Amino acid sequence: MKHAATPAGHFDTFDLLATMIAIARPTGECLFANASFEQVMGLSRRTLQRGSLLDCFIEPQQLRDALVAVARNDYATGRFEAALRRQPNVHLEPMPVHVIVNQIDGESDRVLVEVIEIEQQTRHDREERTLGQVKANKELIRNLAHEIKNPLGGIRGAAQLLEMELESKELTEYTQVIVQEADRLQALVDRLLAPHRRPHVVGDVNIHEVCERVRALITAEFPRGLTIERDYDISIPEFRGDREQLIQAVLNIAHNAAQALNERIAAGDARLWFRTRIARQLTIGKTRFRLALELHIEDNGPGVPESISDRIFYPLVSGRDGGSGLGLTLAQTFVQQHQGTIECDSVPGRTVFKIVIPLP
Repeated sequence: MKHAATPAGHFDTFDLLATMIAIARPTGECLFANASFEQVMGLSRRTLQRGSLLDCFIEPQQLRDALVAVARNDYATGRFEAALRRQPNVHLEPMPVHVIVNQIDGESDRVLVEVIEIEQQTRHDREERTLGQVKANKELIRNLAHEIKNPLGGIRGAAQLLEMELESKELTEYTQVIVQEADRLQALVDRLLAPHRRPHVVGDVNIHEVCERVRALITAEFPRGLTIERDYDISIPEFRGDREQLIQAVLNIAHNAAQALNERIAAGDARLWFRTRIARQLTIGKTRFRLALELHIEDNGPGVPESISDRIFYPLVSGRDGGSGLGLTLAQTFVQQHQGTIECDSVPGRTVFKIVIPLP
């Protein structure tokens, strides 16, 4: 597909795109590179435009051939896989990318080059699958909870009526067990439905106040053997959100981490880190955001069991004996209600949960 000619002064509209965009001569001379290209390459636009686009690739011959062929109208669009050379960070591994070379309508001396990070595409696909799974989970939870509640109330009521007719104290102990277990199941159902019932209370939120509140709660419960370290970017602005929901989301993650650190707490070398950063030009779902906050919650525990690593956000999935398997499910729900995402990267000795939330 040909792209309409774009005046040079209007190239800045490409800065709104998540993918890397460049305008080049058929010889490879770079005329323009958008903000995403600058960010990935670690070079300023001025530096990129002083050089050749061919220098950005490990093996530039495919791009060289495509630029010439598209410019002379051998074909309108060229596509191929390549590896991007990330300068000046030469210690970084080359980035696998998908390259699309397009004609610009009415021009033969300029070609549009779109570079898509393969990992970015994979991440977007994963986010879409996660959103679909979350919606399915919500529907399942609602239906299951309502199916459980009705017979549960009948069982509890019948046990209470039976208890009134019994004279033996030993037998009433059994009816008490029925009532108590019915109440326990009712509490579980209420927790499953809680995030869908509670109204979203929006106000100004400072993410560092959220982290400090959670830190105080964790420190009170684990006063010895656990060190909580903080690395905050104080330039992160306040944003509109539900403060209590975010406290609960961060607390659920941090509390899970602290419980997983039992052995290290006993040894006195348990560590928990709260780290905040600003991310720029980020795409969440299918929406592009200029700024977003990243909150990393890291621990030096044993890591997430491999058997559940791809299911940790599913309801009732827990890697700990006695765990309800609801903490991370609720955290994910609360973060998604803020248009954000939550991811986990875990290996033995290091687990990082990353919460990303758009900023104004």
